[in-house]
Amino acid sequence: MFHRDAAADIYMNALPAYSSIGRTIWVSLFGRWMFALLVPWFVPTISYLLIGPPYLESFSNFALGTLMIFVMTVVAFVPHDWAAQYVARKYPSLNMSLKRGFYTALAFWILTFLYVSFYALLIIRFKPFHAELDAGKMVNVYIFEFFAVLLLTGLYELNYSLNKWRTININKEAMKKAGMQGQLQSLKSQVNPHFLFNSLNTLSALITDEPERAEQFVDEMAKVYRYLLQTNQNELTTVATEVRFVQSYFHLLRTRHDTGVELTIDIAEADLHRSIPPLTLQLLLENAVKHNAILEQTPLHVTIRSIGDDRLEVKNNVLEKSTPVKSTRLGLANIMAKYKLLSDRRPVIEAGTESFTVTLPLIDVKTEHP
Repeated sequence: MFHRDAAADIYMNALPAYSSIGRTIWVSLFGRWMFALLVPWFVPTISYLLIGPPYLESFSNFALGTLMIFVMTVVAFVPHDWAAQYVARKYPSLNMSLKRGFYTALAFWILTFLYVSFYALLIIRFKPFHAELDAGKMVNVYIFEFFAVLLLTGLYELNYSLNKWRTININKEAMKKAGMQGQLQSLKSQVNPHFLFNSLNTLSALITDEPERAEQFVDEMAKVYRYLLQTNQNELTTVATEVRFVQSYFHLLRTRHDTGVELTIDIAEADLHRSIPPLTLQLLLENAVKHNAILEQTPLHVTIRSIGDDRLEVKNNVLEKSTPVKSTRLGLANIMAKYKLLSDRRPVIEAGTESFTVTLPLIDVKTEHP
């Protein structure tokens, strides 16, 4: 899974900046390497099969015959490489290796049959270099091309799988780093003197007047810290798990701010089983509380709801503070960084004068994150 951003276009990761025509006809980096390895043995062999013994009768026949077949091979090889890239984009996951290999080989066989048959007709018709090719000898050509396609497909698939595996590992390391940054940021915002002072102050008041609420406050506070400390172990978490954590976090906020903050959660049952990066909802809720005034007469209202098309919407009304908090945007940047590594789709941020909205794509682990 990692986003198609790098994985599905693995063959195209080093193309230089050519003109538009150059980009159209150019082959992938691996295709160029394959072509370089193909020429020394494939071109002479297929030249002999297509021309016959006259190919080796003179140096001029050998040189010109090789040049002719070389040009034909270049023309035929480019669409083969395009086909491999298309199949890779269509079936990008590492666990789709058999399907990807099958369709790559099928595309190669079809293209090879068409090109070889066309070239053979030209050679039989015009007999360059006194070629001895005829319909009967084409059997050997097709057999050779059949096994050449198997070899070429195997090399393409081996290269793709190795690069895909390497990309996944690189993304996992990047995700760990992003996860640690997100965890550190959350802990910084929670385990700071101001937060602890407010929490302990709230707890102190509750212990005297409402011991049962104090006990519940401690339980919810423990859940929040436990989740913050453990969440970095996974790249993704289910929406249901994240919602449970947010509810614990909101309990702390509600105990502190009373009716000054409201939270509405309306998520479809199917969406609860999909995934998002850990701490995403908490960071957005925290962001809303941090940058808005908290007043009981005009409460901050945060809504988390399903909006279809595998998306969640996190929206809050905008209540300007008398002294605005300087935004570092680290929380939003962290969320965007995680999505870039995990999915092709990105969160959409809409900052208006009346409301602040973040639309989160939900991730299907089976299709996007192999």
